[in-house]
Amino acid sequence: MTTHAPRDYQIELEQGIYAAWNAGARNVLAVLPTGGGKTFVFARIAAAAPSAVCAIAHRSELVGQMSVALAREGVRHRVIGPKTLHRACSARHMDEFRRSYIDPGARVAVASVDTLIGMDPSDAWAQQVGLWIQDESHHVLSGNKWGRACDMFPRARGLGVTATPVRADGRGLGRHADGLMDALVVGPTMRDLITRGYLCEYRIFAPPSDIDLSSVAISASGDYSPPQLRDARRKSHITGDVVRTYAKIAAGKLGVTFDVDIESASDTAAAYNAAGFPAEVVTSKTPDALRAQIIRRFRNREILQLVNVDLFGEGFDLPAIEVVSFARPTQSFSLYCQQFGRACRIMDGKTHALVIDHVGNVMRHGLPDARREWSLDRRERRSRSTPADVIPVRTCLNPECMGVYERVLPECPYCGTVPVPAGRSTPEQVDGDLFELDPEVLAVLRGEIRRVDGDPRVPHGAAPEVAGAIHKRHHERQAAQTELRAVIALWAGWQRALGRGDPESYRRFWFAFGTDVATAQTLGTREANDLAQRIQSELDKHHIVTGALQ
Repeated sequence: MTTHAPRDYQIELEQGIYAAWNAGARNVLAVLPTGGGKTFVFARIAAAAPSAVCAIAHRSELVGQMSVALAREGVRHRVIGPKTLHRACSARHMDEFRRSYIDPGARVAVASVDTLIGMDPSDAWAQQVGLWIQDESHHVLSGNKWGRACDMFPRARGLGVTATPVRADGRGLGRHADGLMDALVVGPTMRDLITRGYLCEYRIFAPPSDIDLSSVAISASGDYSPPQLRDARRKSHITGDVVRTYAKIAAGKLGVTFDVDIESASDTAAAYNAAGFPAEVVTSKTPDALRAQIIRRFRNREILQLVNVDLFGEGFDLPAIEVVSFARPTQSFSLYCQQFGRACRIMDGKTHALVIDHVGNVMRHGLPDARREWSLDRRERRSRSTPADVIPVRTCLNPECMGVYERVLPECPYCGTVPVPAGRSTPEQVDGDLFELDPEVLAVLRGEIRRVDGDPRVPHGAAPEVAGAIHKRHHERQAAQTELRAVIALWAGWQRALGRGDPESYRRFWFAFGTDVATAQTLGTREANDLAQRIQSELDKHHIVTGALQ
């Protein structure tokens, strides 16, 4: 009972997965944003597989949800686990589909990671499985419990799916690094899906916050230490801030608030209720039946806020919601994107999602739909997940606005407030916008450009061989600059073709390449060649050639 025909990008992703397998990859990692239909894709692949299949839920409380995802696509399957879990899955099927897709003899099975690693690896069924599928596969590393679950099936090829193939601890998901994956197949970006109407636009608000994370350590996982994070959370005034801001800009909308622990979540829910906004706490400890009842009431708008701890971030399917509130800081880009994406599913009457960030997650990670280059390699572990070429964001200085937007924009797109730079004496202070630079500083840069373009400076009385060397180096620099300026001009033409003005283009250049356009034209031979290659690489990624701009 497939709910809809596959979308074109879902078909392309499937084709890419099969192509990678056919090319010799044993385990393939497929990337699709939250809300893009990952479960739909892997359910279709499971249904088409000729062999036994095991779909692995990355947490035990999500077995029922994975069972429902398969049932939604008409895939009969069995559940590996206690009989109470079988009955719970069947009951959820009856509630949603008026029939059960649980079949003890089906070749497709659903199991949790924890159940699988407790089984005998010589189990006859495990030897017959020809395909394993694991959701949220950024968890899968060689030797950890998610990896050991995959190892249960020695004759199987694998399919991992995730929205974000990156880990906070920097470890790589490739077999050559720390994981099990042999190939990466990347679907459309979150921005692509928004543009095409499959996800909705969003608006971010970042109210002032007094949470102090300066003394909170980073654990081995790459995220904040839970005990220290709880202490920092309790010393802050976030609970009141969360409720007041929701009342101000999102009152009456269906919302999810992400909190750090059950005690804090209970306080937040109590504050919502006291303010007249019905709220419930939902965690991984909430019994299945009660959780289903709460979500049903939420869907019916009897409850307006679900305050949760470590449940709705990864893998959990929620009804389309309208507002997400961050009360839990995280260093994990994957978790941040999962939580953010909960607000971006489309629903009738919803024009855009609201995201209220009380803990600096957006500043820490950047916009979730900023273009990123994914890899199966290890990466350097750093204090923030944002790559160097991802444009940072700023919060509007107008306290009545609090909107968050990319720093390439010269003014707040929501209220028009123009940020005033702290100084104008260096390109860094104005984010590379030459229109904002002090005229005297800009004049100095232009003088340096004229010196590069002019004749070489040969010391008076220099020997012929010295003069010749100076001339040669100068001409090499000029040749490198000619090439560099040509690609800069092409880059600038591309920006104009996208409808961007010069101030925004200057800023985008600065954040993309780490220098301003004027300083770039004063670089020496090697630096100019390196920058030209980086710009050309960026243009190539977008298939930008001279003819494309004409």
